This record gives sequence, structure tokens and C-alpha cells, in this order.
Amino acid sequence: MDLTKYLYSGCYLTLLLLLIPFQFVQGQTQKRPNIIYIMSDDHANKAISAYDSTLIQTPNIDRLADEGMLFTNANVTNSLCAPSRAVILTGKYSNVNGLRDNRDLFNGDQLSWVKVLRKNGYYTSIIGKWHLKTKPQGFDYWDILVGQGHYYNPRFIENGDTSRVHGYVTDLIMDKALQKLKSRDKSKPFAMLIHNKAPHRSWMPDSAHIDMFDDKKIPLPETFFDDYTTRSAAPKEQDMEVRHMFLSHDLKIQPRYFKKDPGPGGAPGQFNAPKVWKNQIYGRLTAQQRKFWDAHYDSVGRSFQRRNLKGEALAYWKYERYMKDYLRCIASVDDNVGRLLDYLDKAGLTKNTIVVYTSDQGFFLGEHGWFDKRFMYEPSLKTPLIVRYPKEIKAGSTSDKLVLNLDFASTFVDEAGFKVPKEFQGRSLQPIFEQRGKDWRQGIYYHYYDYSANSWHSVKKHYGIKTHRYKLIHFYDDIDAWELYDLKNDPQELNNLYDISAYKPVVDSLKKQLKQLQIQYRDTSFAASLTHDK
Repeated sequence: MDLTKYLYSGCYLTLLLLLIPFQFVQGQTQKRPNIIYIMSDDHANKAISAYDSTLIQTPNIDRLADEGMLFTNANVTNSLCAPSRAVILTGKYSNVNGLRDNRDLFNGDQLSWVKVLRKNGYYTSIIGKWHLKTKPQGFDYWDILVGQGHYYNPRFIENGDTSRVHGYVTDLIMDKALQKLKSRDKSKPFAMLIHNKAPHRSWMPDSAHIDMFDDKKIPLPETFFDDYTTRSAAPKEQDMEVRHMFLSHDLKIQPRYFKKDPGPGGAPGQFNAPKVWKNQIYGRLTAQQRKFWDAHYDSVGRSFQRRNLKGEALAYWKYERYMKDYLRCIASVDDNVGRLLDYLDKAGLTKNTIVVYTSDQGFFLGEHGWFDKRFMYEPSLKTPLIVRYPKEIKAGSTSDKLVLNLDFASTFVDEAGFKVPKEFQGRSLQPIFEQRGKDWRQGIYYHYYDYSANSWHSVKKHYGIKTHRYKLIHFYDDIDAWELYDLKNDPQELNNLYDISAYKPVVDSLKKQLKQLQIQYRDTSFAASLTHDK
């Protein structure tokens, strides 16, 4: 026998036996789906043509719907930027994760779906808007905007180092995301969060879209001049009407074209809109950027000054100015979604990558005369949700299930093949992706907390329940008011049915369900009151 040959063959066999488990584990890792989570800020459903093509065409976001699943009844638990982001990361309601309004600091020490994936071999990253005030945890790489971020020449914090980057924020975020995807560790599955600033206030379009919609009339919502009759006092006391928008900060009119700019009365402190606009927003533009900016908006300012609009004519003018800039920002978002999808195709990543497009909440686009969010009414409560995953989701499918942004954390962990932590309060959407999900929730719980003397927009604290047919809302704290809406017969939520005797059985049933949800989600301080309120 050739001893040398025997020894070598024995070593080879030993090495082979050692490699088999490694190759098996590596193979299992490679099978795990990549996850790309794209979230814009304040993007309303009706500003995506897959939902409604009246206002804008968004072909790239629509492509995700054509190749995946579009959710027509996705909702948020608390319609406000920072609280929504905390819910999405932790899979827990605001009362449990500790972040109830934009003034709170996020406790990053708690468990998140990102931490679960990273612990189990995923490469995790976040690029764009963070808006949670504390340092991101659970990410191998983070490159986030400072605070709310700026549309032009924003500052980024990259793993702790801050720098100002020249360019337009939506393009810059995608530039950074694509660069990181190309340089990633290809031995690991990845989870990347791409968080846009757009189309958040103050809606500054890029140079490529600054003239977009100039020749288009934006249709006025039927409820734009809502007088809030039949409703409780709460919607009457808000301060978020389009007609009160700042001429400078919101509508880009230079101070030389108007005498005063009072804006909403509920702006915290002495908010000097013209000064903020001049120094902090317009003042960030370079000379080259101001050239194309002034070429467009100076003509708008001169026209405004010349026309001397008042009353309903002024309100409609403000609405059109707001809407056109809002939609222009979305056009940039859509372009960049297209860049990402093209890269995934070229890199051979499409089949094994879950791509999600959503927003941190909905937004009022003139409904009831409003902008912003906060209320539990449909334009604010509903959020776009589109998911593409070719291995699991049938192309062009839709779902009207009552889903929540609370469900995202459980979904990502479940899809990655790991056990969903017990502390996550949401449900995995995987059964819906596979068109099972028959045993699904029939009601959702909502709770908004952000009301004080120093809060924007004066929206009263409230909580409520929504089913497929009805919505029951309770405004509380310095007010005690109930509202009931029949979403089937009154989709615009104009007729409060709470005090109509014929609906008492509906109210009683909804209050019972509401109490059960509050107990389920540990918001129990309010559950007890439902046994004896009016």
C-alpha cells in the first residue's frame, strides 16, 4: 500500500467531512431572502398611481405592485413620524416601546427586528432619515440624515462621522444605498432600510422636476371646504388647514412678494417662517441651485403679488402650490426606486429579495381642507404598502386585509426563517403573501398622543378602533368626544353617527372590541373607562 496516498486521501476525507456542515450552513444562509425596506415620509396612497392615477404617474413604484402585492387596507398605529418609526422597528405599540410623540427619545436598547436578523447572520444597514434622536443600534452600517434632514446639501452621519454632502437628498440617499449594495459582503444575506426624507414638508423639488405639473390643474377634493358639521369639536379645533399655510416656508414665496406671513396659529413658540425659510432652507442652496430655483419661484411670487387673491381663491391657489411641490418630490422618489429595481435585475438579486415600499403614515392632500396627518381619519390612518417577493407572492395580487405597520417586524423575522420574538405584538404577513391568511384580525387599534400647548397643529389626543365597516374614535384629555363612521356608506367620514340611537348596538359592540384590543396591546389605562363612559 502507498502510505503517502493513504494519508493524503484520509486528510482529504477528513477535510471533506469538516466542510460539509459549513457548506450546508452557508447554503442555508444563501437561501434566506434579502430584504430591502423603502420608506418615504408622508406619502399618501392617492399619490401613487397603483392606488389612484388621478394625481400622478409613479411607474417604478407601480412596477412593484405589478410584480408583487398591493395592500389596500394597510394602517398605522400612531400617525406621526417618530412614533411610527419606533413601532416599525420594535413591532410594539407606542405605549410599550416608549415613544409616543416626536418629543420622546427612542430607547435603542430594546429588541428590534433588525437586531434579530443581524444576530443570525444578516448584514444590516440603514441609509436616509432616522428621526429617532438616539444612535441607531443593530446596524452594521448606518448613514443617516441629521434630524429631519434637508432637501438640498444635507448633512449625513455615517457611523458617527458627520459631513455635508452636495446634492439633492432623494438622489443622495439612493446613491449611498446602491454604493453599499455593490460593496456588500456577498457571503451574507442583507437587510437594508432606505428611508427617504421626501415628500415631507417643506416639499422642495429637484431641478429635473421643478416645472412638472405647471400646465396641470390639480383637482380640489370634494371635502376641501368642509365645515365639520355633525362632527365633534376635535376636527374644528385643529390647526392644519391648507389655507393657513406659510407663504414662505411652505409655498416658496420670497418675503419681498408679500406683506405678512402668519401661517397656522398653532406653530410652536414664535415660529418666524420667513426667517426660517431664508436662513435655514433657501439659504442652504448654492449659487447654481438658486439660479434654477429663482427662475421658477420668482415668477410664481410675482404672479401671486399681482393677483392679490383672497378668500376661496387664495385657498385654492395655496392648495395647488402645495400639491404640485408635493407631487414633484414624489416624482424624484419614483425615479430612484427605478434605479434600485434596475440594479437588482442586473445584479441577479431580484428573485431572492423582498422589496417593500411604504410610508411612515398617510397624509392629507386637501381632504377636509387639511395637510399633515395625526387624525385617525382614513387619509392619515392608511399608509401605502407594496411588497414584491417573486418566490412567494403572485404578481399583480392585492389584499384588503386589515394590516398594520406593527406587523412589519414579525414579517421580516418570519420571512428570514427565524422565530418571531414573543414581545413583538404584530403578526407576520406571510400567510397573506401566500394568499392564505383566512384567520386574520377583524379590527385594528389606534392611539395618538401628541397634543400640548407646544405641539404643532392642535390635534387632540385620541384612540379608536377600525373594522372593515366601522370606525369608532374617542377624543380625550381636555375634551371628551366620540365619533362613529360607517366606512361603507360614508367613506369620506362626514357623518358622525355616534349619537344616533339606531347605531347604539354598533357602538356597544365596537366599545367591547376596543376594550379587548386595549387589553391585548397593554394600553389598559383606557380600557377600564369603556365600561362606564357615555
